[in-house]
This record gives sequence, C-alpha cells and structure tokens, in this order.
Amino acid sequence: MRIDKYLWCVRYYKTRNVVTEACKKNHITVNGVVAKPSKEVFPTDVITFRKDQITQTITVLDIPDNRVGAKLVDIYRRNDTPPEVYQHLELLKLSKEHYRKAGTGRPTKKDRRDIDDYGNENYPEDDEDNFKFE
Repeated sequence: MRIDKYLWCVRYYKTRNVVTEACKKNHITVNGVVAKPSKEVFPTDVITFRKDQITQTITVLDIPDNRVGAKLVDIYRRNDTPPEVYQHLELLKLSKEHYRKAGTGRPTKKDRRDIDDYGNENYPEDDEDNFKFE
C-alpha cells in the first residue's frame, strides 16, 4: 500500500492530499529514508513523520483494506512515540494560555492603558501640591 494511503487509512491525516503535501516537504520518512507519496509500505516498516509540532514514530503491523474506524487503528500500527513528547506538547499549550486566554481577541484601549500603567504602580501618585500654576 502507498504511504499516503496508509497514513490516511490509519487516521493520522484527514485527507490524502495533506499526506502528499507532507511527503513533498520531506516530513515523512520510512525506515530512515525520505518517502515520496507513492512509496510502498510493508509490515514491520518504521514510519517517522512530523505533525502538530510532534515527531511521531509508528511501526506498521498490518495493511488495512481501506480507511478504518478510530477504535480499530491499533490493529494496523504500533505507536512508538515516547510519552515525553506528548508531555512537552501539553506544556506548550499551557504556556500559550498563560499569556492571554484563547478567544479574547486584541487588547482593548482599557487593557492597553492597564498594561501601560502596570509599570508605573511603583511610583507615588502626583499630588496637587507639586504642581505650580502661574
């Protein structure tokens, strides 16, 4: 079976066109060799590909006849990606949420003023006595 069809069948990519583009960008290797979309895949082949900031490694166990359901994917592949990679992805997601919540959009004028005033909180407020009007 072709590599693009295999990765589509085991539900790593949504369409075969997306797999083909990933192959053209050299994101997919089979047994350490960069793969073209037409590369044939056989059982015991090791496929390494980069998707969603994760370099995933899978081993082909069997070749499906056509696209399989999500519950049946484990029959056809073994995921050899280390768990530390997934933990690193979770940390990246949490760090992005720390700075600004998703969906809040651009800062408003009030938010910008609050940000600008944040550094000025250490200085005492100006008193009216300090101003001299002439």
